[in-house]
Amino acid sequence: MALIEEMDRAGSWLFRWRSFMPIVLYVMAALVIVFEQDNQMPHFELSWALICLVVSLFGQFIRAVTIGHTPKGTSGRNTKEGQVAEVLNTKGIYSVVRHPLYLGNYFMWLGIIMYVGNWWFTAVCSLLYWLYYERIMFTEEYFLRNKFGQTYLQWSAKVPAFWPRLLQWSASDSVFSMRNVLKREYSGFFAVFLSFTLVDAMKNYTRYFYTDLRLIDAFWQYAFLFGLVCFVVLRSLKKYTNVLNVVGREFM
Repeated sequence: MALIEEMDRAGSWLFRWRSFMPIVLYVMAALVIVFEQDNQMPHFELSWALICLVVSLFGQFIRAVTIGHTPKGTSGRNTKEGQVAEVLNTKGIYSVVRHPLYLGNYFMWLGIIMYVGNWWFTAVCSLLYWLYYERIMFTEEYFLRNKFGQTYLQWSAKVPAFWPRLLQWSASDSVFSMRNVLKREYSGFFAVFLSFTLVDAMKNYTRYFYTDLRLIDAFWQYAFLFGLVCFVVLRSLKKYTNVLNVVGREFM
């Protein structure tokens, strides 16, 4: 099998199993916290917690901008069955970066990884993220190139794959839909707060195993409750009502 087909097959396989990546990161984080935590990085300081949270929410913001402008059937959101695209996205955030959803994912995970408390772990995870998603991006671009041909080549020649080129922004043809964002992103939003809470609990467990100090710091307790309330409300609205439905924004 030629290397290009091997890369395509590997990317498809990694895309299909990408939902298990957080489990691997949690296990790695637990091992680092137990054996290799860097004492030069703070265990819990409100300023550090806010910095890490802002980094993750910045990633969520990138995803929101992407999904809020993405209509049905365009490139940008694929399914478990494979690649889906009736029209090539080239406007809005896709005018400055080819893979904004994966850029958003990176920052969402980066904040959580930073909070683990080890600089080399942060660097290693960043490298692993790139190696993992590079193959997925290859598969998506292979599909788009075959489907859209010269149109795709002209667009990709001027738009970076991962790090945005902001000065060439071109407004999207679609109106931003907050309802579409809330419908599609509530679980990821909650996962951010859940992940921070789990990391905080692991860090405190290793430090205070023989003490009576609380397992989860108060800041993350309130943050988790906020995320949980948002999750329950938005999931209920999606499941039992049509409040979040937007005509022309249903993803395949």
